[in-house]
Amino acid sequence: MKQILSHFRTLSTRRLTARAGLLLSLTALSACDLAPDYNPPHYVVPVSWHGQGLFKDATPSAVALKPDWWTLFDDTTLNGLEQQALANNADLQAAAERFSQSRAIVMEARSELLPHFGMAFGASDNKSSTDRLFRFKGPITATDEFYSGLASWEPDIWSGIRNRVRVQKYYAQEQAADYAAARLSLQAELATDYFALRGLDAQHAIYTQSIAYYQQALHVTQTRLDNQDATGIDVARAQNQLYMTQAHLLDVQAQREVLEHGIAVLVNEQPSTFHIAPVDILTNVEPIVPTGLPSDLLERRPDIAAAERRMAQANRAIGIARAAFYPHVFFSANGGFDSNGFNLANLANSMWSYGASVSMPLFEGGLRRAQLQHSWSVYRETLDTYRKTVLSAFGDVENGLSLTNRLRAETERLERGVETAQKAQTLTMTLYKGGADNYLDALIAQVNTLDARIDRVQVQARTLQSTVGLIRALGGGWRQNDLPTPDATMTFGIMQYSGITTPQDTLQKLSEH
Repeated sequence: MKQILSHFRTLSTRRLTARAGLLLSLTALSACDLAPDYNPPHYVVPVSWHGQGLFKDATPSAVALKPDWWTLFDDTTLNGLEQQALANNADLQAAAERFSQSRAIVMEARSELLPHFGMAFGASDNKSSTDRLFRFKGPITATDEFYSGLASWEPDIWSGIRNRVRVQKYYAQEQAADYAAARLSLQAELATDYFALRGLDAQHAIYTQSIAYYQQALHVTQTRLDNQDATGIDVARAQNQLYMTQAHLLDVQAQREVLEHGIAVLVNEQPSTFHIAPVDILTNVEPIVPTGLPSDLLERRPDIAAAERRMAQANRAIGIARAAFYPHVFFSANGGFDSNGFNLANLANSMWSYGASVSMPLFEGGLRRAQLQHSWSVYRETLDTYRKTVLSAFGDVENGLSLTNRLRAETERLERGVETAQKAQTLTMTLYKGGADNYLDALIAQVNTLDARIDRVQVQARTLQSTVGLIRALGGGWRQNDLPTPDATMTFGIMQYSGITTPQDTLQKLSEH
C-alpha cells in the first residue's frame, strides 16, 4: 500500500514539474517579437529657410511660438473668440472623443494579455410526462444545481497580442496628434475668417466715405449743369460712379454677414443672434513670427507626428501577420459543484476539469502569406505618406514666408499709392470746381483713389491671414513631447472600477497644448 501511495506521489510530482517547466518555457517564448525593427526615416533638411528674410531668428532655441499664438495680434475680440471656440466647438469636442475611444480600445487589447476569470451558477427543477414516448423507468422529476468558476488564458508566445496592444497605443497617440491638428486648424480658420471680416469692415468704411464724397461731387456737377458750366455727360458719369460704389458696398455687407455666420458656427453660437461689432480701420498688429530651424519642423507639426505613428502601427502589424504562421496555445479550467438536487454541501458533488489546446495552420490556400504581404504593402504606403507629409510641411512654411514677406512689401507700396491718389483726387476736384479742368479727369482720380484704398485694405487683410497661415505651417506652438507616451494612453488600472466614465487626465493635458 505504501509503495502504491509513493508511486502516485511520484507521478503527481512529475506532472507538476512538467507543467511548471511548460509554463516557464512559454514565458520564455513570449519574449519572441516577430515585428521588424522600426527605424523612422531621417531626411536631410536645409539649414535655413529659403524665404526667411525678416523672419530670421538670432537665437532660435530661445524663441518659440506659444500655444496661444493668436495673442501676438493684440486683439481682445479675437482672443475671446479663440477661447470660446476651444471651449465649445463641436468638431473639436468630437476629435477629443475619438481620442477617448482610442484609449478604451487600448484597454480592450491589453485585456487579452491577462487570464480571464468568471463564474457560472444555475438551478432547475424539471418534471417529465409519464406518457412521453420511449420513457424509461425512473423518476419523472429532477432537480439540478451547479456553481462553478471558469478560467482561460492564452500565453503570448509570439508577441501577437503584445503587438496588437502596441498598435492600439500608437493609434491612440495618432488620435492625440489628430486632435492637436484639429485644434490648430480651428484656431487658424477662426483667425483667418476674423481678419477677413475686419478687412471687410475697413472696406465698408472706405466705401461709405467714398459714397459721401461722390454725393458731394454729384451735387457740384449738377449745380454746374444748372449754371450751364457742365454737360449732361458729366452728371451721368457722376451718377454712375455713385451707384456703382453703392452696389459694391452692398456686396461687402453681404460678404461680411456670411463670414459672421461662419464664425458663429465655429464658436458654437446661433448665427441669427451672433454679432461682432464693426470697426472702421484695420489696425491689427503684424507680428514677427519666430520660425526656428527647419530641422525643428519635424517635431512641431502634429500632422507629421500622426503620419509617423501610423507608420509605427503598420510596422507592428507585420509582427501580428507573422505570428499567425506559428502555433497558438490556449489553457482553460473549470471547477465547482454540481448536484442532482439542492444539496451542494457534500464534497462528492465537486467537479473540475482543465486542459490545453494547440492550433497551427497547415494549409489555408495562401491566406497567411497574403495577409503578410498586405501588411508589408501597408507599411510601405505609410512610409510614402510620411515622406509626402514632411515635404508638404516644408512647402507650407516656405509658402507662408514668401507670401508674408511679399505682401508686407506690397502694403508699403500701396500706402504710397494711396497718398498720391488722394493728392491727385483733391487737386483735380479743386481744378474742376474752378472750371480749370473737365470732370473726366476728376472721375479718373476718384476711381484711382478708391481702388488704391481698397487694394491697400485687402492686402493688409491678406498679410494678416498669411501670417496666420505661416504660424499654422510652423505647428502653432505644438511640440512632439506634448503627445502622451504609449503607457499614458491607458485609461485605468486592471483592478480599477471607479472614475473611468470620462478619462479627463490626458485630455486636459492635450487641451492645454
